[in-house]
Amino acid sequence: MAKQWWRGAVIYQVYPRSFRDADGDGIGDLQGIIDGLDYIASLGVDAIWISPFFKSPMADFGYDIADYRDVDPMFGTLADFDRLLAKAHALGLKVMIDQVLSHCSVEHAWFKESREDRGNPKADWFVWADARPDGTPPNNWMSLFGGVAWTWEPRRGQYYLHNFLSSQPDLNFHNPDVRQAQLDNVRFWLDRGVDGMRLDAINFCFHDAALRDNPPKPAELRQGRGFSIDNPYAFQYHLYNNTQPENLGFLEELRALMERYPDVGALGEISSEDSLATTAEYCTHTRLHMGYSFELLTAESSAAFIRRTVEALEAKMLEGWPCWAVSNHDVQRAVTRWGDGREGGDDALAKQLVALVCALRGSVCLYQGEELGLTEAEVPFDLLQDPYGKTFWPNFKGRDGCRTPMPWTRDGENAGFGTGMPWLPVDAAHRGRAIDVQEADPGSVLAATRAFLHWRAGQPVLVEGAIQFIDAPEPVLAFLRAHAGEKMLVVFNLSAQALEWTMPECLDVQAVDVPGIPSAQRAGHVLKLPARGAFFGSMG
Repeated sequence: MAKQWWRGAVIYQVYPRSFRDADGDGIGDLQGIIDGLDYIASLGVDAIWISPFFKSPMADFGYDIADYRDVDPMFGTLADFDRLLAKAHALGLKVMIDQVLSHCSVEHAWFKESREDRGNPKADWFVWADARPDGTPPNNWMSLFGGVAWTWEPRRGQYYLHNFLSSQPDLNFHNPDVRQAQLDNVRFWLDRGVDGMRLDAINFCFHDAALRDNPPKPAELRQGRGFSIDNPYAFQYHLYNNTQPENLGFLEELRALMERYPDVGALGEISSEDSLATTAEYCTHTRLHMGYSFELLTAESSAAFIRRTVEALEAKMLEGWPCWAVSNHDVQRAVTRWGDGREGGDDALAKQLVALVCALRGSVCLYQGEELGLTEAEVPFDLLQDPYGKTFWPNFKGRDGCRTPMPWTRDGENAGFGTGMPWLPVDAAHRGRAIDVQEADPGSVLAATRAFLHWRAGQPVLVEGAIQFIDAPEPVLAFLRAHAGEKMLVVFNLSAQALEWTMPECLDVQAVDVPGIPSAQRAGHVLKLPARGAFFGSMG
């Protein structure tokens, strides 16, 4: 069987608002992406994933969709998207787009009709519920963005459910008409020629029809997986407001639709009480092609944690294909999150992070700016845009720090992002990491990323191989990749200090010259690993 493009692919995430502004209004757009496609292709990635560009009031910056089949004018037109798709394909890049199926915007025509009364044709398209006798919401469910997950609608005299912002009402997937309508929206873009879908919050499509209360979670067990631990959302076990068994049937309907198109892929974003187990359950030959969760998008970065996370998924995922990411548009940038707070960033760590995530079994999502080693930007409160950050400031500053504009040039207006005042400020520290600066430096993070990704593309053992971890003390992470009779030993020193590690005697390896990251020196079975260094060894 021919290799599916998405299996082992490196997918470059483009956050349109912040990638490049072609028309000078301060907001990135589709033409800006078109202008930057040659740069993206030069990295050696296989695909781009474009965050939402659909018509939206932008309360959650496009993840609140008002029209699933049209481009918001701030980003351009459908004709612009068609040109983007054509150029990407001409450059050998696949194109994935975000699909936000579980919820939409209060400005969507469906919701405007549904909210009017209890007898209209769309009356049952959203999750409506009567108040309790005392007027309070029907149950204790909380919104991930703060506060209760229910908002009163006086026209119907009922509450509606929103797992995110109150302006993002949840669709009622128990209604077959809703499921079909969303499948039709997916079909619209598949017919247009996209190569895949990144499915936002895909485990949130269904809710418990009985609206049972979520049980409380003890304080010592509260964890932030993509949200702040002082958020009341962390105070519950989310057993009933998402990840319902009925969702499996919908995923199978979605997969059946996608199977009608040649070589397309679906990547699900999954955040549940046991995200790894849910990912394994959702990613099978009849459901999603790939899935990722927030496990490696947290502050935990020890070798033991990475090994435990990957092994846990490997043990559960018997059919599907994993996808890994250490940065995206929802979390603090990894160089800051996993680094030692070094002002200006850490080039060695940035290079290692790219190599590490690309050496694990699975596909990879790299977030724009990761190839530059961008740090988390400081955005003052008065310039903050993210409603999530405004709610939880100052304990949690929201997601704006990872969403600031891409620095294309060190000098010039807005670091080459565009001529208009950017929607978020350009971080002054990012100018020194601008693309034009790094293009001229053969030792830069950008140069290292390009070199490593081009090398990885020619290593089937890393693109498609199985993975097996080897016992090693902190901070050493060691594993074997194996494919078609070939084996490769991969070792990372996750610390900022040089160290030595003695390989097991049974491993007979030949060092492989890997471009882009500090490489270990070998003396017999002893590896002398530089700070943030790595070793790749062939076993035939």
